[in-house]
Amino acid sequence: MTKAALRTLYKQKRLALTAAKKDKLEDLILIQFQQLPISFPDVVMTYAPIQKLAEYNPVLIEEYCIFKNPATRLVYPVANFTNNTLQAFEVEPDTYFDVNSYGIDEPIDGTPLAPTDIDMMLVPLLTFNEQGYRVGYGKGFYDKFIAQCKQNIILIGISFFEPAIIDDVHYLDEKLDFCITPNRIYAF
Repeated sequence: MTKAALRTLYKQKRLALTAAKKDKLEDLILIQFQQLPISFPDVVMTYAPIQKLAEYNPVLIEEYCIFKNPATRLVYPVANFTNNTLQAFEVEPDTYFDVNSYGIDEPIDGTPLAPTDIDMMLVPLLTFNEQGYRVGYGKGFYDKFIAQCKQNIILIGISFFEPAIIDDVHYLDEKLDFCITPNRIYAF
């Protein structure tokens, strides 16, 4: 399927999940995440989920990362919709977030951080394929940002569903290192 068709399909699939089913899948994803063959880094870029799209909420993974490495610093993206780019901001427990025009919570008073300072990134997606490419929301925000990161950054996607076939992978699409589903870890 094309990315456009997959976006429509997987948005519908996520919205069809009941709250109880979504909670169960998120718990299973955390269990899979705990099995990742990685050491826990100091700087983790995460994201605030888009609630209206039933996006995966990474808060359990964030808490687990801090449990495994108390020195973990969390970073969140802030989107520039004029040029479809992201900037990373380190947050503290008291950092204020505000909802942007697309319904995404973003830090208002975080500290800017260079993409090369990030060790691991949780990359939002709608679906992915068995080669490690993802379908995002179609603006290229994350692909552009990842291209600026250091070579050894760990890129992790999280999906409620198993992989799909993506017919139109683009040469600028960035490949994940892992994708976690409720049933398994995909390593690429």
